[in-house]
Amino acid sequence: QLQLVESGGDLVQPGGSLRLSCAASGFTVNSYSIGWFRQAPGKEREWVACIIFSGSSVYGDAVKGRFTISRDNAKNTVYLQMNSLKPEDTAVYYCAVEVRGSSCVFGRSNGMDYWGKGTLVTVSS
Repeated sequence: QLQLVESGGDLVQPGGSLRLSCAASGFTVNSYSIGWFRQAPGKEREWVACIIFSGSSVYGDAVKGRFTISRDNAKNTVYLQMNSLKPEDTAVYYCAVEVRGSSCVFGRSNGMDYWGKGTLVTVSS
């Protein structure tokens, strides 16, 4: 069974950095496309980034230039490095895997197949 577990969420000051992890089991992270999404209180889920099975990555406009998605095949883990954090980055961050299709690269959350339970990031002074 495919499973994802996020970790690394924390309280951080504006301008700070944080790295989230998404540990995968039941599959290898270089076999499928994996995305990060986030949901702030009272808002819809928003696409953050996607790393395609080939290794290429794409980003949502709100985080482009500040966030970096990467993976470690040996650890079977996908990361989200977040720099220059802003209060509007506050949200629960989820990772999700897409077994087939192209939802990840277009940021379509309803096309992702398996989800983690999320990790909370709070950006506040």
